[in-house]
Amino acid sequence: MLGIYEIYVKDHFAAAHALRGYDGNCSNMHGHNWIIEVYIQCTKLNKLGIGVDFRDAKGVIKEVLSKFDHTTLNEVAEFGSINPTSENISRFLYTELSRRLNTEHITVSKVMVFESPGCGSSYQEV
Repeated sequence: MLGIYEIYVKDHFAAAHALRGYDGNCSNMHGHNWIIEVYIQCTKLNKLGIGVDFRDAKGVIKEVLSKFDHTTLNEVAEFGSINPTSENISRFLYTELSRRLNTEHITVSKVMVFESPGCGSSYQEV
């Protein structure tokens, strides 16, 4: 049976957004301290017993999140034509982190995005 290891890295950024077309308060500009959890699976460990180096994963995640931190998400190119909802943010992060981190033995498996305690979304591909 093939085993799979999974690590996760938690990070955060602060940003504002407004939901275009939303009937309610969220159509007004407001901010969140977004919490991000990135889950990464690997099928092989190196000689030290590490599948994914936390330092490497954190570096890539920080680099990707830096384009969102202290911005108005509606003004970020990736959300020019779609709402910067937690769902769309989780899909964007999943896609971008997969592009940068995935190898033959390493795969981003899921990205979770929390816009407030107890409220968020996740994206994964099956």
